[in-house]
Amino acid sequence: MSNISQSMLAELDVVFNQTFGAAPERHFQAPGRVNLIGEHTDYNDGFVLPCAIDYQTLVAATPRADKTVRVVAVDYSNEKDEFSLNSPIKSHQTQLWSNYVRGVIKHLQLRGHDFNGADIAITGNVPQGAGLSSSASLEVAIGETFRLLYNLSLTKAQVALNGQAAENQFVGCNCGIMDQMVSSCGSKLKALLLDCRSLETDLISMPEDLAVMIINSNVKRGLVDSEYNTRREQCEKAASLLGIRALRDISLKDLVQRLPELPELVARRAIHVVSENERTLKAAEALKKRDISMLSKCMAASHNSMRYDFEITVPPIDFIVEILAGYLGEHGGVRMTGGGFGGCIVALMPHAMVEGAKLLLAQRYFAHSGITEDVYICSASDGAGEIAP
Repeated sequence: MSNISQSMLAELDVVFNQTFGAAPERHFQAPGRVNLIGEHTDYNDGFVLPCAIDYQTLVAATPRADKTVRVVAVDYSNEKDEFSLNSPIKSHQTQLWSNYVRGVIKHLQLRGHDFNGADIAITGNVPQGAGLSSSASLEVAIGETFRLLYNLSLTKAQVALNGQAAENQFVGCNCGIMDQMVSSCGSKLKALLLDCRSLETDLISMPEDLAVMIINSNVKRGLVDSEYNTRREQCEKAASLLGIRALRDISLKDLVQRLPELPELVARRAIHVVSENERTLKAAEALKKRDISMLSKCMAASHNSMRYDFEITVPPIDFIVEILAGYLGEHGGVRMTGGGFGGCIVALMPHAMVEGAKLLLAQRYFAHSGITEDVYICSASDGAGEIAP
């Protein structure tokens, strides 16, 4: 919880008090995430290896005796929303953030849960639009708030699934389950190997001598929603033509033999997903064995696959990966992370190499691209829960 500054909580409480006329009774948080490896595998029933990061969505809340939900968003100039649980919950026409809140609550109702309203204030420091899952963090934070305020019979995994359903069906982005699962179920100093079909998890200790560096390229992720949905359709088409339930159900060796059955573009999308699944399992083993050289190779191959087979990287991101890969050698790994078309790069490296990496980026990235990067040094953190008073 190291990045939850007391000043953020204090500001949250001030806005809550100003808006609702009293101090909040309880506080909750849900973290963002970074995916170490396993990109676009989650909606193909595959494997991912993310960790929760110490940047969170924070919620201050007080339960109500009636069915009214009142919300204020500190990071959106204290914009407000209010709706009743007694009426069908519809989309807000102008405030996108409101729809994440409304969607989560609506889907809790659709699961058969009955609960009263609440007064809620929200803030956070998960960088938005950077591919670190500020949306999943918000969904899980709201789900966890209602789960704990009203003792709902929900597991952490069900809070995650509820958030995913809200994003898929209410907000309209066809995301997989990874972001919500790691935000809900992450653990301090551990990565989470997640089987996206069974939702089985394996917590893998992160070597304490490795820093997690996230570099926001600050390339605006313009195409991500439409292209994300297109990639998903291409993957589903590949599985359908191969006669399998999902791309998770074929090995790379078998896929290579059956490539003539697929259109060329669809084949390349399938190669990425199937090879990425195998790399993710190999990277998890490497992490367990502290084999940083193997982890480095897996991350490099993952980036190349996203660049050439899945076609979701952009030149400024490829440039950052290239210069950091040259700097780190086999002492660490680097790749694009997130949905693609901009956003972030994740790099794992010894703490002693962090300052050199920052210096290299400062010297070369702006000169190359005309864009200034933002760098975050993170550690793997606990998943969603209540913040102790």
